[in-house]
Amino acid sequence: MRRILLMSVIIMVSWVSAVAQAYDEESQDTLPENVLLEKQWYLGATIHSNGWGVKFRDGWNLTALHQFMWEIEFVTYKSSKEIRSVNPNYSDSKSYIYGKLNYLGFLKGGVGSQNILNRKPYWGGVQLSAFYFGGLSLGITKPVYLYIVHFASDSTTEITEERYDPSSHYPEIIYGRGSFLSGITKLNFYPAVYAKTGLDFEFGTHSRSLESLEAGADFTYSPIGIPIMANNPKQNFFLTLYISLNIGKRHN
Repeated sequence: MRRILLMSVIIMVSWVSAVAQAYDEESQDTLPENVLLEKQWYLGATIHSNGWGVKFRDGWNLTALHQFMWEIEFVTYKSSKEIRSVNPNYSDSKSYIYGKLNYLGFLKGGVGSQNILNRKPYWGGVQLSAFYFGGLSLGITKPVYLYIVHFASDSTTEITEERYDPSSHYPEIIYGRGSFLSGITKLNFYPAVYAKTGLDFEFGTHSRSLESLEAGADFTYSPIGIPIMANNPKQNFFLTLYISLNIGKRHN
């Protein structure tokens, strides 16, 4: 898990650095300090305490220090009780999450406000903003499939891919994880709402380009409990802490 998080951070940083370098190759920003670019959009890559995500935001200035924004976001979510396992009886078995019933992701759409706490100096530096967002969310689950070993009476074995059933699939007969695409036609949907708040640290020297680091907390609630792990209660509440790297443009 640590290796996956480290690779994700490296990819995010490399992506933002590449785009920032492309912006730097453009002509120098010559906007006077008193000119306000009214509109902005940006893309973001997110790592949070229980998964990862991507988002798109767009908005415009209501005043010099107050911005209205709307966003679309997709984030994955994994239970904090997930533990990766391997069947030691087979040297070539695949790792899997024992007890995991469903993969879970949230598709979110909402509106919010971003308030600039201090403006960035004309020579660069960091602009600090506080934000809050809220809106509707849709939980999407896909069942977990595993390869299961079946023993015949003539001592032969057969491996089949099956939807995980905690009542009959014991660790001794689990060969490993199945294809992620298995069960893609058996999605379930759960209505939810969400709210998030945090701080945005914008850096860079160009007024037209936007590069920022965002840190915040996200709370999602579903009135219908969502099953993730076997022998655990269905979850209604989802609280995560996250960081996000964003790139975008300002324009009129």
